[in-house]
Amino acid sequence: MSTAAEPLRNSQAPPGPLAEFWHYFRENKGAVAGLAVVLLLIFLAAFADVVAPHSPFEQYRDAFLQPPVWQEGGSFEFVLGTDATGRDMLSRIIHGSRLSLLIGCIAVTLSLSVGISLGLLAAFFRTAADALIMRLMDVILAVPSLLLALVIVAILGPGLVNAMIAVAVVYVPHYVRLARASAMTELSKDYVTASRVSGAGLFRLMLITVLPNCMPPLIVQATLGFSSAVLDAAALGFLGVGAQPPTPEWGAMLADAREFILRAWWVVTFPGLAILITVLAFNLMGDGLRDALDPKLKRS
Repeated sequence: MSTAAEPLRNSQAPPGPLAEFWHYFRENKGAVAGLAVVLLLIFLAAFADVVAPHSPFEQYRDAFLQPPVWQEGGSFEFVLGTDATGRDMLSRIIHGSRLSLLIGCIAVTLSLSVGISLGLLAAFFRTAADALIMRLMDVILAVPSLLLALVIVAILGPGLVNAMIAVAVVYVPHYVRLARASAMTELSKDYVTASRVSGAGLFRLMLITVLPNCMPPLIVQATLGFSSAVLDAAALGFLGVGAQPPTPEWGAMLADAREFILRAWWVVTFPGLAILITVLAFNLMGDGLRDALDPKLKRS
């Protein structure tokens, strides 16, 4: 009797989807480090008003271009120093994380939503609609992304909202092409044919049958696109057509600090490092998501 019961005791239930995902994700140490940085950024963005030691707009007239605390002339009141108008650099960088995450979320959400819709339409209607959508995407891809974003902002007018719209438009073709290719791959599979035979309507086939199986590569692309959106929004802010002063946005902070590069290195270095660390963290996390969500990359 004990011999028959032993296989039951030794058998284990297969891991759930989340446990399997985390198993493959944590094998990539860089992805785990990127996730930790992203969670820290989310915390800073959510509690910026509490964490920041000063208001990002308050000017201290007796502390113009004060150096960081470890340099001669610095103080613990302004740990990372102050800018040319006496505003605390640390507080502005912390509040800038809120804007950067907001820009990335809105731009990626808009481009992903439009891209999935157009990609599914192109995959399901292999006629003139497919040709029209894909040729339009080819035209958008033929224009350099930053130049196209500048043109859109020039038409809509400078500002943070218009910069987010411009960045979203620039990245729509990437999601359209990926959604179309994934949907076309799924349409040739037996379960889609069975769903058609059972009488499933067009919208059910699109949204319930096909779309969930197309999401893993789209999620990975969205994560990588998040870092690109943050970078492009910072570039627009640096060029003066994105967030406008005195908004604490990292690209606009770099633009304001250009003339002080030689005499006050911290006003340029710290916003640049914030952009670098944020983009790197999302790229590392995107690599981990790709490893965990792509069956071809999973190691046994």
